[in-house]
Amino acid sequence: MRFLRLGSFSEERPHVLDDQERLFDLSPLTGDIDAEFLSGDGVARTRAALAAGELPAVDDPADGTGMRVGAPIARPMAVLCIGQNYAAHAAESGSKPPEVPILFFKHPNTVVGPHDDVLIPRGAEQVDWEVELGVVIGQRASCLDTAEQALSHVAGYVLADDVSERAFQKEQSGGQWSKGKCAPTFNPVGPWFVPADEIADPQGLRLRSWVNGEPRQDSSTADMIFSVGEIVRHLSQYLTLEPGDLVITGTPEGVAMSGRFPFLAPGDVVEMEIDGLGRQRSGVKSA
Repeated sequence: MRFLRLGSFSEERPHVLDDQERLFDLSPLTGDIDAEFLSGDGVARTRAALAAGELPAVDDPADGTGMRVGAPIARPMAVLCIGQNYAAHAAESGSKPPEVPILFFKHPNTVVGPHDDVLIPRGAEQVDWEVELGVVIGQRASCLDTAEQALSHVAGYVLADDVSERAFQKEQSGGQWSKGKCAPTFNPVGPWFVPADEIADPQGLRLRSWVNGEPRQDSSTADMIFSVGEIVRHLSQYLTLEPGDLVITGTPEGVAMSGRFPFLAPGDVVEMEIDGLGRQRSGVKSA
């Protein structure tokens, strides 16, 4: 079962794909795939409604190509990001692997659909890609004791691109990275939200990226320094995670900041995929 939101920007409607790739309108059950839906047993209620035949079928291709595909969750209240969570990426960034998770934030208006354009802001010259596993919080999480307990607060997973402007991030940061992370469109998400119980092991997913058809990143979440459960547990010691919050968990090696590839420019096309979470394709344009 995969959840997605279809329609023009800010007017997306919730849908679900069943195990036979049939598309159904989820709006009889919820107005959106948001905090209220996630914290209110929305996944279980969707399964029950599908089994009972209570959701209307939609005459649209299973991949949603008949309508724009929006981000599969409504705009989150918070987008929390973990930096340098793959040892090889830390090395290509010129840093030692971190001893504790590095936290920074993206503005919620960075979140766009998986095939929407990435817009290069004025003055940007070092725009980079980062394929990442996104974690969607399903229950309020505060001061959790174990990684296992933390996983029970995860509603599901998404594919995310943590687009970054490296000069803003490193040279104009004042010591904190978020200036290079927060331009609108700097977080394409989706195409799907997949419930946590349908991902057998979040630490066993292959993730890849391409620019203009050429391979860039190819790794596994098994190489994460801090696991999903440990990230959520750790963050809960310092802040309260709310239903609908999005946590993106770091990127593997193979980004432009390594010096091995050029930064993004208008006309480029970035593609990404994670096992079970679908594939996205974003064009790059000037803002």
